[in-house]
Amino acid sequence: MDVTVRSMRDADVAVADQIFRVAFGTFLGMPDPKQFMGDAGFVRSRFKADPTAAFTAELRGEVVGSNFATKWGTVGFFGPLTVRPDLWDKGVGQKLLDPVMERFLSWECTHRGLFTFAHSPKHIALYQRYDFWPRYLTAIMGRPIKEGRAPGDGRWKFSAVSPGEREPLYKECGEVTDAIYAGLDASVEVRAIAEQNLGDTVLLWEGSKLAAFAACHMGPNTEAGTGNCLIKFGAVRPGPNAIENLGRLLDACEALGAAAGCKVLVAGGNMGRLTQYRTMLSVGFRNDLVGVAMEHKGQPGYNRPDALVIDDWR
Repeated sequence: MDVTVRSMRDADVAVADQIFRVAFGTFLGMPDPKQFMGDAGFVRSRFKADPTAAFTAELRGEVVGSNFATKWGTVGFFGPLTVRPDLWDKGVGQKLLDPVMERFLSWECTHRGLFTFAHSPKHIALYQRYDFWPRYLTAIMGRPIKEGRAPGDGRWKFSAVSPGEREPLYKECGEVTDAIYAGLDASVEVRAIAEQNLGDTVLLWEGSKLAAFAACHMGPNTEAGTGNCLIKFGAVRPGPNAIENLGRLLDACEALGAAAGCKVLVAGGNMGRLTQYRTMLSVGFRNDLVGVAMEHKGQPGYNRPDALVIDDWR
């Protein structure tokens, strides 16, 4: 087939979003595949975050698939990769992977990965062709939100910081993650949330130093969907109080979600980060969806037992 892959344009977004829903909904056997993820939205927010890292597959002038690359400093991951169901198993997915691999090289990512279905031999085989190998199971977890109490520090929300004072905070977020894995920097998620009004970011301080942060999507047309507060990325600076700070960070995210009327706090837990995963189970989180992280050359990156990171690579 004469399928070409190019950079995504704004005019492609609506069709790419529809294909994303129908593809996943069909794979999961939903009665109405178009209802996959309800009013949550992945495609538009990822396109707007970095249009140069969003790719569209086109056949005879029609959009038939898409893929997205994300750069967290030295860490890169991709997805969602989706293809129109009538074109499955025809090589379109591979064509959508090639520009992403090139982008990872240009970004000089030292760690690369993806999240996929643990029960799908087809998905796993495709990514193994590109030297990505299954590592640990990754759970998307949730716990009901109760009335939360905000931290006492008035600096606990990014939205409370005036726009002119935000640039140093992006750097501080990068310092927290760099202490976990060299060059890891997810401040792009903090920036995207602020610029696209997708939610807010929780900031946890120890004196004048940022001890932890969590970038959260909330509500419809975000990656969370109605009623949910999704921790897209969170990290705790290593130190003697790190586990305690993880609990405090989760409580602060609950307070953020409660104030916005959310009912469920959602967060990702890679089981290779065993301390973080156990801690989340101990404070009431339960597994809602379990997939697997596939990592380039089988390298663990920051998925180590001691790393206190909450993330969502879907």
